[in-house]
Amino acid sequence: MPTPTDILRDTFGLSEFRPGQETVIGHLLGGKSAAAVFPTGGGKSLCYQLPALLLPGVTLVVSPLIALMKEQIDRLKARAVPAERLDSTLDVEDARRVMSDLRGGRLRLLYVAPERFNNERLREALLRVRVSLFAVDEAHCISEWGHNFRPDYLKLAHFARLCKAERTLALTATATPQVLADVCTGFDIPPDCAVRTGFHRPNLTLHVTPVAAAGRDALLVRRLKERPPGPTIVYVTLQRTAEEVAGRLFAAGVPAKFYHAGMEDADRAAVQEWFAPSDEAVVVATIAFGMGIDKANIRAVYHYNLPKSLENYSQEIGRAGRDGLPSACDFFVCPDDLNRLENFVYGDTPTAEGVAGLVRDLFAQGDDFSVSIYDLSSEHDVRPLVVNTLLTYLELDGYLEAGTPFYANYAFQPLATSAEILKNFEGERRQFLATVFRQARKAKTWFHIDLDAAARAAGAERERVMRALDYLAERGLLTVKADGLRQRYRRLRLPNDPAALAGELHRRTLQRETREIARLNQVVELAGHDGCQASHLGAHFGEPLPQPCGRCAWCLGGRKPARLLPRAQGVIDADVWRQAVSLRGERGDLLREPRALARFL
Repeated sequence: MPTPTDILRDTFGLSEFRPGQETVIGHLLGGKSAAAVFPTGGGKSLCYQLPALLLPGVTLVVSPLIALMKEQIDRLKARAVPAERLDSTLDVEDARRVMSDLRGGRLRLLYVAPERFNNERLREALLRVRVSLFAVDEAHCISEWGHNFRPDYLKLAHFARLCKAERTLALTATATPQVLADVCTGFDIPPDCAVRTGFHRPNLTLHVTPVAAAGRDALLVRRLKERPPGPTIVYVTLQRTAEEVAGRLFAAGVPAKFYHAGMEDADRAAVQEWFAPSDEAVVVATIAFGMGIDKANIRAVYHYNLPKSLENYSQEIGRAGRDGLPSACDFFVCPDDLNRLENFVYGDTPTAEGVAGLVRDLFAQGDDFSVSIYDLSSEHDVRPLVVNTLLTYLELDGYLEAGTPFYANYAFQPLATSAEILKNFEGERRQFLATVFRQARKAKTWFHIDLDAAARAAGAERERVMRALDYLAERGLLTVKADGLRQRYRRLRLPNDPAALAGELHRRTLQRETREIARLNQVVELAGHDGCQASHLGAHFGEPLPQPCGRCAWCLGGRKPARLLPRAQGVIDADVWRQAVSLRGERGDLLREPRALARFL
């Protein structure tokens, strides 16, 4: 049997492990779960890709970004490693092929997005295969103390246990000591199997430049032209800013393109493919760009807008200089950016009335019920992510128990006549399928079917009907699609005081708001810090430097803090305010709470 060193050399073409990799891989091959806290570019992906080739069964890789999946899978396939992904960009035929390969044991690695576990068919399929390793990228998302808490991550820990994953690997580049403790607790990782490597990157120079909003474009063009050409990322907050800045750079003779989540998949892929081989390309992007992009020679990273947290900042600058050569990280500090970033935070916090309405609605249901997250969001004016978070709190506090999500609406398009399909089966199976087909209602070209009604008519479980449709799709006899996602719940107990419970839930959303605002303030504090900024940043992650780095703005600027510009104070236009007051008088039911009125303005 080959050793890890053999696989490292023969499959990945590497002569030695990077710091921490061999230790993490050793824990996994020894049957233990592990955590890897490596800086961006530190080689986290090898920690699951290599064990996947030595372990039986499939390695399931949970990643929030399609770019990471695509980049890694392309590289794995080039090395003859059977790896696939399931994401929103796949057409029906490709998704069907991947599911068939999973069920047939032909995959070593399967990449999925966290929300993909809402796909009832995927969950059902994973329960029937051997999951040797459950690898979770961006694992800090499990922690409410992290910079990007996502309730879906709490459910991942539950599902890893449900599908009998034999070991778990949690990976992140940005974990404070408290966040790492949460990660280990959530994924049942022994603390002595958490491996953290050095945070500081001595080849990165951290520049800080206070700037007014009106002067940023000229400053960016000047910096880009002063420095030798090299692959560059310019990070911005808004999609439209990415497009506008890229356009202005291009007009100034800079080879620049934009990238953001609002683009078509093919257009985003084209930008990635343009950037990957280039020695001078500049991409102006929102934060999604760069994660999973294996490009070692990025010479500069600019923050045109303030990052949302020190975690974001460290992750983004970590994409520069992975080849170990000197690289510049330029931070344009414009305090006016705080207005927009704070609005994002405040806009996520629901009103007390909205939370109370949501609680009343949930506990007015029966013992077993299903809900649409988006319907609840619309009815109670609570953002979908926040609805999901509140439901997760109710699960963790023992009020609700989540069941398997399901799609309310299934449809299929026959690729053969029903008679031709049925002749492939005999006896009870043929009778079962005939009964299912009789429950379908034909529209123009698609047949719509209520799985619950079909199951009752056939005297079978809903899952059998779903599996039958999937089987026929795999055989090329049907095309199947599903929508109308609903989450099942079982009520475990009623609250003694619904109003008090709603108040507690609202208090937790306010605590989250306070933490997020504090993160923004930490970014500004770093920019104006009177001391080595690299050491200050490392201290945030539990790793202060023993002495000044010599390569940050404070060290290079005579050991003096940057003088930040004052933040502009905005005012509400008097005519707009008169209109708002008038409307509030007419619709006090909607705009009574100050937070609701502020959000409307």
